[in-house]
Amino acid sequence: MTDTTTNDDSRPDEPVEPDLNECCGNGCTPCVFDTYAEAKRAWQQAVKEWEQRHPDAIHSGQPHLP
Repeated sequence: MTDTTTNDDSRPDEPVEPDLNECCGNGCTPCVFDTYAEAKRAWQQAVKEWEQRHPDAIHSGQPHLP
């Protein structure tokens, strides 16, 4: 039997900020910027957790969250 599990624990990718033109200005709930803000907070938490698992990566040139 072959083990198909991957050991990919790469640093989480930062979400891409929406362009200003992606907001329609009609007060949608949620707005694309609300969704982005939520994704950004989740990403920041995921990076903190990742940094705890990979403390040596902070000293190897990986950008560190304040």
